[in-house]
Amino acid sequence: MPLDAKTLSASLLCAAALLQPVCAQDPDNCRKVRFANIGWTDITATTALASTVLEGLGYQPITTVASVPISFTGLKNRQIDVSLGYWWPGQERMITPFVEAKTIQVLEPPNLPNARASLAVPSYAYDAGLKTFSDIARYHTELDGKIYGIDSGTSANASIKAMIDKNQFGMGSFKLVESSEAGMLVSVERAVRDRKWVLFLGWEPHPMNIQIDMRYLTGSQGAFINDGVARVYTLTAPDFLTRCPNAGRLVGNLRFTAQIENTVMQDLLSRDRPKPADAAKAYLKKNPQVLDDWLVGVKTYDGREGLPAVKAHLGL
Repeated sequence: MPLDAKTLSASLLCAAALLQPVCAQDPDNCRKVRFANIGWTDITATTALASTVLEGLGYQPITTVASVPISFTGLKNRQIDVSLGYWWPGQERMITPFVEAKTIQVLEPPNLPNARASLAVPSYAYDAGLKTFSDIARYHTELDGKIYGIDSGTSANASIKAMIDKNQFGMGSFKLVESSEAGMLVSVERAVRDRKWVLFLGWEPHPMNIQIDMRYLTGSQGAFINDGVARVYTLTAPDFLTRCPNAGRLVGNLRFTAQIENTVMQDLLSRDRPKPADAAKAYLKKNPQVLDDWLVGVKTYDGREGLPAVKAHLGL
């Protein structure tokens, strides 16, 4: 891709190392790294972690909350630089036209390889026999004929509705209870507190996996694509990695685990409700070892070594 005059000028200056010992790795238009946050707590957590590191490197990250379709369009139109929230395979059909047109870049490998979303039950119900989708109908009475989902219009709720409409696994007489994430969790936690059986949509990463002793059902036979096992990928605007190679290197290095995200999300959803930036900074101060891999080959915006600069930013 051709360099504009400003970028070319900066590159030439950086090449004159004897005259300028420290120089920017990215052009001026890369200093503001624009993230899309699709509004889910896990993506809020990872975006906050990435933004905290970028701030320590001297960048100015900006986060815009946008739905999945709007975030895809923003990446295509170069109004957004990065999204850390492409859930595969649930969003695959939606993103395919963008990928085929090469207007969105999907980075490999995934930033989270071991995500999942499927129906779940408390461990005491699982241990008593409700272990697979084929078991659900047998426990209609214990479950009060209800399945607790999340917001109306989500792909997960659509999968549950499809099972009910088709009477798959004998679930035709069940009712889907749609609610917000918070509302669903209140219902589940109340049932667990009273040792009642409850069938609900679970997913990881999410602090529910720490707060509730729960198990995921298996054997969805395609009702949940890939039996609910998922991966989360980083997306960038089509020119971001070439236009902003240093910031792009950090973005490409980001790898999370379910435990990292569960922990930060638990803080975000706690009674104190800290700001995402504060929760991210607190986690990184307690777990600075994650920075070692994230910052391999990454410099500050003005060309210094990235790892010590970020540690200094965190007060380490």
